[in-house]
Amino acid sequence: MDQGQQRTLLKEEPENDPAQQGLYVPQLEKDSCGTGLIANLNGVRSHQLIEDALLMLTNMEHRGACGCEPNTGDGAGILIQTPHEFFVKKCREQGFNLPEFGAYGVGVIFFPAERTLRQQCRVLFDDYVDELGFELLGYRKVPTDNENLGESAVSVEPRMEQVFIRPIEKMDRRALERRLYVLRKFSTHNIHKTYPQSRDHFYIASFSYKTVLYKGQLTTYQVRPYFPDLHDGLCESAIALVHSRFSTNTAPKWKLSQPFRYIAHNGEINTITGNLNWWMSKEKLLKSTLFTDEELERLKPICGEHLSDSGNFDNVLEFLVLSGFSLPHALMMMIPEAWQHDEQMPAFKKGFYEYHKTIMEPWDGPASICFTDGILVGATLDRNGLRPSRWCLTDDNVLIVASEAGALPVDQARVVQKGRLQPGRILIADLDENRIVGDEELKGIVCRNRPYEEWLKAHRIALDALPAHPEPVLELDEKTLFRNQQLHGFSREDLKILLTPMAEAGEEPIGSMGADTPLAALSHQSQHLANYFKQLFAQVTN
Repeated sequence: MDQGQQRTLLKEEPENDPAQQGLYVPQLEKDSCGTGLIANLNGVRSHQLIEDALLMLTNMEHRGACGCEPNTGDGAGILIQTPHEFFVKKCREQGFNLPEFGAYGVGVIFFPAERTLRQQCRVLFDDYVDELGFELLGYRKVPTDNENLGESAVSVEPRMEQVFIRPIEKMDRRALERRLYVLRKFSTHNIHKTYPQSRDHFYIASFSYKTVLYKGQLTTYQVRPYFPDLHDGLCESAIALVHSRFSTNTAPKWKLSQPFRYIAHNGEINTITGNLNWWMSKEKLLKSTLFTDEELERLKPICGEHLSDSGNFDNVLEFLVLSGFSLPHALMMMIPEAWQHDEQMPAFKKGFYEYHKTIMEPWDGPASICFTDGILVGATLDRNGLRPSRWCLTDDNVLIVASEAGALPVDQARVVQKGRLQPGRILIADLDENRIVGDEELKGIVCRNRPYEEWLKAHRIALDALPAHPEPVLELDEKTLFRNQQLHGFSREDLKILLTPMAEAGEEPIGSMGADTPLAALSHQSQHLANYFKQLFAQVTN
């Protein structure tokens, strides 16, 4: 189904996601977008940084998309640090007070627009707040202005509210972040289970003490006017992630707009089907020293088919970080560099990647990802290196990363460092240390944190080390061999181009594009079983 047809379908049936039909499969949705971040590495919060981030976002309008309605975007948004002073003022106006920063959590919830269903979801959510040991401080409806939004976006617009809660028992900030995470996952799973019709209408965009999200099915130019909060001078942050979504073969949705809770992603995760299958197979084996067994059960499933490839990546990254992995460690597990045949790579570093390949399959793109946990901020490019990203550092210690140079105009006389993201490399800044940590330094710290190389030597079992069994020798005369080859669908081309190079060199043969052979399912001749299968991938240039 082409993009125009999908837009029409969405407009006619705004209440439902497009169902699988023809060649369209919702689970295979990918997108290709514009991403960027701004961070004051000195940790100085300001409203100007948010204004600059919104300017950067509008300058990447060409990387987003819209349907037949130019004022209905594929999605755009901004992730910032929790603006405590701003929320203190706004909550006081609502009739309740906030405790000190870090002692409460703020959730951004997309509630159903329909009143009865919204009230049912709210009652159930409030029950879970109490069940998990929180005190509900109050709700605040997020001010929005949809005057300039298109009909398609308005027809599925959620009621957006911020909820403020604090733990009844005293706990440190990391424990609070984990408890908020459990509440978000547990309440979402159960509300969707209790009210199946809420699956497309109840969504918790973020729930944290550190960060807050403003996003929606918008164009980049609509983000600022749609959210009046963002042009309030008290709304301040030292970090901002922005994202402009281009849905290459998908129907836009409010909940699939980005950033997500940790990342803003440009590209596709082409291995997503395998990643999800492997992850779901491992969920039953999950153990944690930070989550109880009961909490782990409340978190499951971590991933979901109703999310995009980017959304599922964010969910797994979030789980790893809150389970005790550092943000760089988790990213290196999920997006490894090309290490297998790198003879120059130090043994301790190769040991890290070889160890982790046994527990985490690569989430291969092409992918360029900006990320933050509210303290660490940075960007990474996967080993394919097919998504552009440029960065610069100014003389006032502000880091700027974007999908292209010039997304935020900067006087070149103020630039002290600049460069581009390289395949498999991580650019990361620590606001606690007020500096950029280089890729080599960062990976040296992570890879030396445990004796991965020694663990491999002590515990790895290689197939070559297992006792060998004599291989059976199959002797066939030429006539019988030919008959068997025909029976199993082998052609002369298979023998000459595929099997012979594999037998001689022990490598997969490499061919070029342009195969003119008929599809196996439509061929009049008997076909080899493998001919009925094709490699699945999304090809988008950006």
